[in-house]
Amino acid sequence: MLADIESATNAAAADAVKYVPDQLADIQSKLGGLQGSFDKKDYKSVLQDGPPVLSAAQGLEDAATAKKELIARGFSDQWATLSSTLPGNASSIQSRIDFLSKRENKKLASGVDLNEAKSDLSEAETLWTKAQDEQSQGDLEQAVTIAKTVQSKLGAVAASMKLNLAEPAAVTDTST
Repeated sequence: MLADIESATNAAAADAVKYVPDQLADIQSKLGGLQGSFDKKDYKSVLQDGPPVLSAAQGLEDAATAKKELIARGFSDQWATLSSTLPGNASSIQSRIDFLSKRENKKLASGVDLNEAKSDLSEAETLWTKAQDEQSQGDLEQAVTIAKTVQSKLGAVAASMKLNLAEPAAVTDTST
């Protein structure tokens, strides 16, 4: 029974350590206790306390897989949201930069560092490409992490240009 518990625990350990570490630690602790009882020749305790630990060890892989899938769905949902909003936000910022760059809008552009905005937008677009690459390679966690950085950068650029990304008209004057 101890060997079966250890085998089931070891088989699930790679994912369990990442997705259900508390369950893994609990099983390992109980296995240690069972091993201690066995070493003391307290076989009655091992036979009495072992089956629930074996059952938990056998369910460890399923628990880790379920948690892994739940997290993956969460990243997938976040990616769907980010990938549907970020390109439009970048486009709105580019439109605002183009609008403020026109000579007749010089007054509206006062206090806005257009060169910095262009640079920050370019950096965000480069990061967005990297996020898309990560997503296409199947690393949704990294893709979402990078996309959130892009979201933050775009928000900062928009704020620096007095642009409200929640409004549909990206070139309207929001300085008043």
